[in-house]
Amino acid sequence: MPARPPGNLPPAERPVPAVAGAQSPRGIRITHEDIDRARDRLAVDRARRSGRFAWSRLLWLLIGPGVLVMLGENDAPSMLSYAATGAQYGIGFFLPFVVLTFLMAFVVQEMTVRLGATTHRGHAELIFERFGRFWGSFAMGDLVLGNFLTLITEFIGIRAGLGFFGVPPVVSVAAAVCVVLAAALTGRYWTWERIALALAIFNGLFIPVALLVHPPWGAVGGSLLTWAPLPARFDVGTLTILMADIGATVTPWMLFFQQGAVVDKGLQPRDMHAGRLDTLIGVVLATLFAVACIIAASPLHAHGINAADYQAADFARALLPYAGRVGATLFALGIFEAGLVASITISTSSAYAFGEVVGTGHSLNRPLREGGLFYLVLLASAVTAAALVLVPHAPLEFVVLIVNVIAVLAMPPALIFLVLLVNDPELMGQQRSGLWSNIAVITVTVLLIAAGLFYGLTVLLPKVFGG
Repeated sequence: MPARPPGNLPPAERPVPAVAGAQSPRGIRITHEDIDRARDRLAVDRARRSGRFAWSRLLWLLIGPGVLVMLGENDAPSMLSYAATGAQYGIGFFLPFVVLTFLMAFVVQEMTVRLGATTHRGHAELIFERFGRFWGSFAMGDLVLGNFLTLITEFIGIRAGLGFFGVPPVVSVAAAVCVVLAAALTGRYWTWERIALALAIFNGLFIPVALLVHPPWGAVGGSLLTWAPLPARFDVGTLTILMADIGATVTPWMLFFQQGAVVDKGLQPRDMHAGRLDTLIGVVLATLFAVACIIAASPLHAHGINAADYQAADFARALLPYAGRVGATLFALGIFEAGLVASITISTSSAYAFGEVVGTGHSLNRPLREGGLFYLVLLASAVTAAALVLVPHAPLEFVVLIVNVIAVLAMPPALIFLVLLVNDPELMGQQRSGLWSNIAVITVTVLLIAAGLFYGLTVLLPKVFGG
């Protein structure tokens, strides 16, 4: 079937003149961002009409934000939390619990796909527009604090993962910052996304480690079906691990990043099925890798080994007798990869949100001369976090432990904004949330609020809860 001429394409998918800085017939300045996105949309339109295997080419073109946000959330503190879970509690309740948290993440992130594809605007921009400067500043403060603390933990993971191989901390974090900058300065969202995806797939290194420790697979299957055995004591320590595992899958930066990436990629309402599938693929992969990490560390629990130090190199060394040199090496590399991919996505999330709020260019499709402030924020957040990791005697272990807990406490306000936005008929039209979607996300919000309140009570009244 011959391709339709550009004039017959939907307005949002028509290619623009191939000259950056040119004026459109309506007098609107056309940028490199417009040109690149229009070319991407034209490729998507051609893929839809490419014949028998159109769906596979279409998926290849549209996949990205969902897989990246989920594997990016399988970051260094998350994988260290899962390793701590396996080391302290072994195979049992926490395996199906982690699966549940990823189902919660899918409910939340599906909404960001609809919001971005329908409005073509980022999350921060919509909050400022619909709720005013006060609530917009509140949401940004929530994001900035969470992102910065999380970025610190990513570089802790990078430093610790490469520390297993004797790489000096300065070299490891400097190299990671160079990778973050190199990916961002490609001047093309598509290229940046493919680089990040290529790195993210190495999150699967935890699967061979889980196989190498030879776990009791009957116990694994039984725990997933029965949620047993339960922890022997449900005390403050158990609740902290539970909160950390929730914060390892549902965090505010994910909302800002995936919506910004959906907009930057140029997804349209007709692409939402692919966007949901993209997110579902990310959920399935991230769940498998997270469960594998818990299983990989479970021999430490079975043999009564205390893994109180949450540093990747120590976990990897502790696994040497059970996973061998190959397994320990893969575990350390997995923690390094988790920190590297998340540092790429989280720094980009901060830059997206900043650009949306101040009204400056905020696209990876913009060259440096057109998006200088966007790239400056991206680089500054990464460099500052990396520098703090090198400060002598900094409480790095404490930061790793607490960052996912903070993410859980910060998530309910972010979810409330999200629910209000996806139910706004003026913004969403026919794409506004239905009854079951609202029930699901409200349930997630209530559970997170309840977990946060319960955790607060255990801190205030530790004796009542066995702390």
